[in-house]
Amino acid sequence: MSRKKEWKKIVIQTGKIAVGSSAAIYIAQTLGLENAASAGTITLLTIVTTKWETLKLSAYRLITFAVSVLLAAMTIGCLESVWIAYAVYIFAVIFICQMFGWQATISVNSVIGIHFLTSKDFSLSFIFNEFLLVFIGITIAVLLNLFHDYKSQEDKLIQSMRDTEECLQMILGGLAAYLSGKNMQWDIWNDIRRLEQDLEGYIKNAYEYQGNSFQSHPGYYTEYFEMRLNQLGMLHNLHYEVKKIRSMPRQAMVIVDYILYMMDYVVEVNSPDEQIARLEEIFADMKKEPLPESREEFEARAVLYHILMDIEEFLLFKKRFVESLDEKKLERYWKKDKETGSDVK
Repeated sequence: MSRKKEWKKIVIQTGKIAVGSSAAIYIAQTLGLENAASAGTITLLTIVTTKWETLKLSAYRLITFAVSVLLAAMTIGCLESVWIAYAVYIFAVIFICQMFGWQATISVNSVIGIHFLTSKDFSLSFIFNEFLLVFIGITIAVLLNLFHDYKSQEDKLIQSMRDTEECLQMILGGLAAYLSGKNMQWDIWNDIRRLEQDLEGYIKNAYEYQGNSFQSHPGYYTEYFEMRLNQLGMLHNLHYEVKKIRSMPRQAMVIVDYILYMMDYVVEVNSPDEQIARLEEIFADMKKEPLPESREEFEARAVLYHILMDIEEFLLFKKRFVESLDEKKLERYWKKDKETGSDVK
């Protein structure tokens, strides 16, 4: 993500928090609630990066509110010492939240505990007052997170997919050039490392889109970039194998031709069955080759075989990804014709 986009994201998020917190306080004051400022704090603590996380956290807040009230009545309501009562209350709250995985609710529960501690009021009206503070805070947070630029975020993911495919094709082209004995004009290692860093960022963005989207199958993009990251790992291995060859045997040109052919199919909408079938033919042809006449040729041929195995695994990662797509995903992302059932090539 560029620095400009990162700053834009930060500004939008902080703007949501500022507007939401002030709106929650305003609503709480308008309703005449006690401790109205706490509604703003609850909004601040509930707005998180994605709307699914916000919804989940809001549900936890409502569940643990009832638990907090009960614990406050059993500790703060029964113990005379203020500091001992609050210590016991916080211990019980943290213990239960840790046990059920509700750690993110501890901060709000501590605020509710402070209110009971200072007021010593456990009447139904005060409990309802505290419930409204929590309800207002989480409602504002959920509503604000409904406003999200899905289209722009999805467009960025699609562009990242095209950039990834272009980089993979360039890396494959560089490996083919090296196998054909040409002088390298750039450092493939740097390209591999740079793409690896980019893919890690793309995966993070895809998870964020997945958490913010109510669309069907938003996990498609995450799965796609993880597949490409696995493929890049195979190209890393392939490059390492290529560098070990001291003298290129003539069979290397067969692999060069195949890589150049395969490059055109490193695209999103492609099922690699045809490429795998053609690779199997190369494996079969290599078995028919006469045995190497020298140790050096034997070692080079062995490396070439490993390179073919890496290429096969590269293709299998895409094949597994395609096989994981159901009809709805194919229709949504690959525009597959359900009536004809035609396969995407």
